[in-house]
Amino acid sequence: MNGSDRILSRIQSDGDQSVRVIEENARQERARIIAQAQHDADAKAAAIAEKAAQKCAQAEVSAQSRAQLQKRNALLKQRRIEIDKTVAALEAYLLGLNTNEYFEALYRLAAQLKGKSGVVFLNKKDLARKPDNFEKRLEAAGLHADVSQTPADIDGGFILKSGDVEENMAFSAIISARRDELEDFINRELFAQ
Repeated sequence: MNGSDRILSRIQSDGDQSVRVIEENARQERARIIAQAQHDADAKAAAIAEKAAQKCAQAEVSAQSRAQLQKRNALLKQRRIEIDKTVAALEAYLLGLNTNEYFEALYRLAAQLKGKSGVVFLNKKDLARKPDNFEKRLEAAGLHADVSQTPADIDGGFILKSGDVEENMAFSAIISARRDELEDFINRELFAQ
């Protein structure tokens, strides 16, 4: 082997060694890049999964809240229907009393106006069926009033006119004025928990 062959061999050997070092460095860099990419991908995947889990949890809470609100509204609507039915049944009951019981109820209403005086207006049906001693019974209840022969436009009960002042003792007016009290009572009796 002459000097130029040795130089070429040496260059070849040094070149091969450099190539092996470069390849090794490239393999290590590739492994580092892949590991870093895997780490970054795992971190992004975890962040996406966490964000998705949070959104799912928020959606579940929101859905439960909406469901509770819908349930509450449905219950309130049904409660309102039941209260309306009960109030209507109460008025129907009062209007359906037999004559004697009906007028006894009117005398109790008249007692609430004790000390007042004026003209009592009844509906057409009640004018036709009022007892002969109706005015005396009003007087005994503390209401000093004459009975008008002009019928009032009410379903039941009476209206007392004293000059320009009217006391509306019609069943529908009394029920309407005391609606809140009736609703509280009905809620306690029907919906107490």
